[in-house]
Amino acid sequence: MTLLHGLDLLSTFVFALVGARVAADKRLDYGGIAFIAAIASVSGGTLRNIFLGLKPIWITDPSIIASVILAVLITLVFRRVTRIGKTLLVMDTFGLAIATISGTQLAFEQNISWHAAILLGVITAVTGGLLRDVLCQVEPVLLHRETIGTSCLAGSLVYVSC
Repeated sequence: MTLLHGLDLLSTFVFALVGARVAADKRLDYGGIAFIAAIASVSGGTLRNIFLGLKPIWITDPSIIASVILAVLITLVFRRVTRIGKTLLVMDTFGLAIATISGTQLAFEQNISWHAAILLGVITAVTGGLLRDVLCQVEPVLLHRETIGTSCLAGSLVYVSC
């Protein structure tokens, strides 16, 4: 396993954990929690891969699904905890950074132009959280905290520049 793949698994797990936690806070049932966790964690990479003409990674890599299932199980076991703590928000931020870089890197590996690689890096990072918030009927964090989208854009720009 490469470092990038390991970090991708970690970011998938973190996005699933935050998604499951948001769904649990909205009092969704077990199926709803699992659905939101899956959407939050794999939709950005799936959309990126569709744009690149590739299969979504969760179809070919069972460890992606395993990380989502683990996040759901952890959420269900600790469901009594009702708020998303600072630790999860820090982990979510770390996941955004990883997803931005991995999305940008994959685009480069597919010989995509630098400006498209930047956009695909941002799409990879922010899509899951946006869909999670819309589906859970909460104000999308991406739209009212300008630092998320801006930070992903800046990270992708710096990565491309290097």
